[in-house]
Amino acid sequence: MQRRIFGLATLLCTLPFAAHADDTSRGEWRYYGGSAGSDKYSPLAQVDARNVSSLQVAWSWTSPDDALVASGTTRERPGYFKPTPLMIDGVLYTSTGFSQVVAIDASSGKTRWVFDPQAYAAGRRPANSGWQHRGVAYWEGTVGDRRERRIVIATGVGQLIALDAQTGESITSFGANGRVDLQVALIGGEEQRRLIGFNAPPVIVGDVVVVGCTVFDRPTSPQMPAGHIQAFDVRTGAPKWIFHTVPQEEEAGTATWENDAWKYSGNTNAWAPMSADPELGLVYVPTGTPTNDYYGGDRHGDNLYAESLLAIEAQTGKLAWHFQGVHHGLWDYDFPAAPTLADITVDGKRIKAIAQISKQGFTYVFDRATGKPVWPIEERPVPQSTVPGEKTSPTQPFPTKPPAFARQGITVDDLIDFTPELRAEALKIVSEYTLGPLFTPPSVVGEGGKKGVLQVPSAAGGANWGGSGFDPESGYLFLESADILSLAAVVKGDPAKQKSAYFIQNPVGPSGPQGLPLLKPPYGVVTAIDLNKGEIAWQVAHGDGPRDHPLLKDLKLPPLGASSHTFLSSGGPLVTKSLLFVNQVQTRPDGPGYSTTEFFMRAFDKKTGAVVWEHRMSEPPYGTPMTYEAKGRQYIVVATGGGGAPAKLQAFALPL
Repeated sequence: MQRRIFGLATLLCTLPFAAHADDTSRGEWRYYGGSAGSDKYSPLAQVDARNVSSLQVAWSWTSPDDALVASGTTRERPGYFKPTPLMIDGVLYTSTGFSQVVAIDASSGKTRWVFDPQAYAAGRRPANSGWQHRGVAYWEGTVGDRRERRIVIATGVGQLIALDAQTGESITSFGANGRVDLQVALIGGEEQRRLIGFNAPPVIVGDVVVVGCTVFDRPTSPQMPAGHIQAFDVRTGAPKWIFHTVPQEEEAGTATWENDAWKYSGNTNAWAPMSADPELGLVYVPTGTPTNDYYGGDRHGDNLYAESLLAIEAQTGKLAWHFQGVHHGLWDYDFPAAPTLADITVDGKRIKAIAQISKQGFTYVFDRATGKPVWPIEERPVPQSTVPGEKTSPTQPFPTKPPAFARQGITVDDLIDFTPELRAEALKIVSEYTLGPLFTPPSVVGEGGKKGVLQVPSAAGGANWGGSGFDPESGYLFLESADILSLAAVVKGDPAKQKSAYFIQNPVGPSGPQGLPLLKPPYGVVTAIDLNKGEIAWQVAHGDGPRDHPLLKDLKLPPLGASSHTFLSSGGPLVTKSLLFVNQVQTRPDGPGYSTTEFFMRAFDKKTGAVVWEHRMSEPPYGTPMTYEAKGRQYIVVATGGGGAPAKLQAFALPL
């Protein structure tokens, strides 16, 4: 391992051992999502609608990953730069694509120390997302007779590491010489290590560190590792408990994996960030689709605890309550984001709630202590599969409130119709596919002369990993979402190569006429949901979209919205007392085979959705922004670049 320290004496002076509240009331950002409840809210208001147009770059910091590549230390290449840093007592803490951990002066942007776990030397890349990482966790408490502060990271290749927040030194008493092997309890053999990765920040409740994982998403066999949830002692690294996301023998839920499919089925992992309620002692875990994403003939039944929200007792690992959003999932509709804790008032009753947004465009709202839905959730009949060997659930859960924030399902009425010619071409394109409502299951390629089912929302959402933010004053939940489609179609497996009877061919949906989207706008939106009423307060198109396309530019169209929710995504919202900030990576079709990609940060009026500030970025802003106050000045920081572009943290502030 490597540790590099810059200005240590100064750093030591900035970290007194004072206990603080775990929220953002002191102008800090102690959790990945701002608070343990992932509300992404700060009461800071120095930057407001009157002066936001004066924001300027205060400092820019470059990831040390780029130096490792330039020096030839590794032949690996970092991916898109997506972390959201923490800020405690004037110091930022962030991870990098290579799972390095860095402390940065919050006022100047100067590096204080760097810890390099040399994850890139493991001989394998993290599953699915490669060298991407979203952040770290912070803990402070007593160890023996000492007061300690620790930064905890789950590295991309599966090592849980605790560092001294003051010095960047590895805590050697944690685990085995400072490291805990996160993969050993999940794999059936060393060859499976390549199938499991880690890129989300851990969540810490009391003295317990809770960790999820990613699992390879395109298996050709029904036998895969399951993404069980693990917990460890924050002081020692000793295992505390494992919650089996695929229930094991004699555990509740095995009956939902028919024919003993629980013995070999996998995935069902929590790859997204998690939330927690320290007062209740609960950690809230969103889980994903089981093996495999689009064919469930090897795993008949509802498949608990896949595509579910789990409320788990942090100290014991006992399940307090759960809700399954998709029974026997076939659409890659993982719960993709940390749920948001929100105290709301419904019909005069104060409720400590939790809101889970989803790829399928629903917002599920519960009492976070009991799991009781705030508004009824109904089981409704859905289309059934025609794939041989498949057995779909006859019903799926539909919330009665709030309304869906994304288009659900597709008919010919949803097709682009700016001109008769575009409409005719769109009709010709979709004639080769099957259209249907939400939860129309995948079909076999070629069945009925069709290429497959056009799935709306797509497998990328709807909502994605950026999640939602909450304003405690208005009761509004904010999120960014996409209105795009993907292809749900399977092909018969080759027994010599695939052990599953069917597998996904390609989830990318068809292009529309003349390079335009196939559907009507908007293609990306920002939504405010009034959680006190269960209603959409406002929804606005996010970005111009393709209105400058040669076939549209003379139509004088309003903004059409642009999706940032490709499989890259671009983070989530930041909510302050005065404003809402949302990033965008916008790809605009300029004609068949041509497009322009533009990068923005925008500030919105929280009451109306009006854009009050727009800043064009030089690198794509992939991370969720955060804010803090240092030396009396409010900063807004976002991660940009990576994947071949310089990976940076960009800090905005008002002029001095």
